[in-house]
Amino acid sequence: PDTLIIRDLYQFKPERPFAPGGEVAGVVDAIGDGVKNVKPGDRVLAGGINGGFSTHFIARAEQVNKIRDAMPFEEAAAFMLTYGTSHYALKDRAKIKPGESLFILGAAGGVGAAAIELGKAMGAKVVAGVSSEDKAAFCKELGADEALVYPKGALDRDAQKTLSNEIKRLCGGEGADVIYDAVGGDYAEPSVRALAWEGRYLVVGFPAGIPRIPLNLTLLKGCQIMGVFWGAFTMRDPKRNAEHVAELFKWYTEGKIRPQVTATFPLEKAGDALKMIEERKAKGKVVLTVG
Repeated sequence: PDTLIIRDLYQFKPERPFAPGGEVAGVVDAIGDGVKNVKPGDRVLAGGINGGFSTHFIARAEQVNKIRDAMPFEEAAAFMLTYGTSHYALKDRAKIKPGESLFILGAAGGVGAAAIELGKAMGAKVVAGVSSEDKAAFCKELGADEALVYPKGALDRDAQKTLSNEIKRLCGGEGADVIYDAVGGDYAEPSVRALAWEGRYLVVGFPAGIPRIPLNLTLLKGCQIMGVFWGAFTMRDPKRNAEHVAELFKWYTEGKIRPQVTATFPLEKAGDALKMIEERKAKGKVVLTVG
């Protein structure tokens, strides 16, 4: 969510000045009194809202997880936010079941790519929605059953209707059981219209703009529109989140999921990394390196 936070479009608005970056990986330098889950020298990943674009990062103990020596720091830094968000979205919010269809808007991005892998791990038919053919190929390599290339920019009514029809067709005719929307904007309403009866629409992000959706659609489709605020979930239900994290590390060890780090930049080039994300040129995750 770094690009949204910088533009004050995220749920949290940090006071200026601040450093972006909500997830990091590295070696523990020091611990506070009473910290028992890690010690100096441990290899860890950690999360927060911001502060990651720096050489040192301060985290609460419950936001820190040890990682195995075999897990590269680049993958660890790209792991928790994307997979945590998508796991919570699909398992807790949508309660997706084997055999159901899942359409992902922004499927080539960080959380979208994670949703592809997790959707397949949970037994769903996955249709990836992306903005280019190379992103479609990327998603198919990750395991997506189908890929839909949608137009960039503003969509008129005809384009929105075409998008709805294509989503329905690729999801099996009746529509998608679950839609995972990490894009928003003009893509949201046609996606809701493509839901199957009693489908679930997951609001994950809106880099294309905060959408407006006619609420009568929820009546006509018997569907649910669900917000996905993983950060709040981790604080409100840390026990259940710990169970999710354990399952994610298990699936990582088994090779079912693997962070897709497709670009790295040195810390001093952080602006270039953000521009790549802002312009929606990134596939998977972009990672900053230190030293």
